[in-house]
Amino acid sequence: MPAATAPSVSPSDTSVPPRSWWWGFALYAAISTFHVTTIAVNATAVITPTKLLLMAALVIAVVWACRGIRWRTPHVLLASAIALSWLGDGAGALFPFLPELPMMLLFFGLAHLVYIVLFQRHLAVRRTPAWALVYAAWWVALVVVLWPYLGALTVPVMVYGLVLGGTAASSTRCPALVVWGGALFLASDTVLAFRIFVPDAMPAWTSPLVMITYCAGQGLIAVGAVRMLQRRRR
Repeated sequence: MPAATAPSVSPSDTSVPPRSWWWGFALYAAISTFHVTTIAVNATAVITPTKLLLMAALVIAVVWACRGIRWRTPHVLLASAIALSWLGDGAGALFPFLPELPMMLLFFGLAHLVYIVLFQRHLAVRRTPAWALVYAAWWVALVVVLWPYLGALTVPVMVYGLVLGGTAASSTRCPALVVWGGALFLASDTVLAFRIFVPDAMPAWTSPLVMITYCAGQGLIAVGAVRMLQRRRR
């Protein structure tokens, strides 16, 4: 009986990323640290330019980590969510002729929808745990507390809160880094919501806190997604 032969595969199917895949994320961490520092010292001249570098650097980190590997749907979804986040970060600078907050909600809302698809269809490794219901409770509490301050933005904020909570809840099905990333992303937007709508109740240190949790959350999601996709390719 002839020996069985392994099926032929193309080089793109067997390639694995080089060990230096994480360098791009190190650059992202450095830029994030510098940006948070500019906020802490109130260096207003460079806050906006460095903010626009954040998600650009994260996309570069993903591209660097995945070089030599044929991109598939999850890679495109990850890069798209980060790109939409970049548009949300730069809503005021990129679209000065439009109201900033609604544009931020729009672009980040789209980013969260993309993340939900990525988490549910491509990164899920378990069923949604029961403790994920805490994110439903978070949404109810947020709406109740902020309701008197939302005014004309009540409906947009409620809808955005749903997709934000949906992202965090969906992340609970994924590897640990993505779970933590989803939680920190939600924490960042929660603090930001109170800074926008109840500014007098928020101390000055919550300004850099918004970006610390945001940068960490986005970074952990990206690293967790890349690592999982790498393992699957191997």
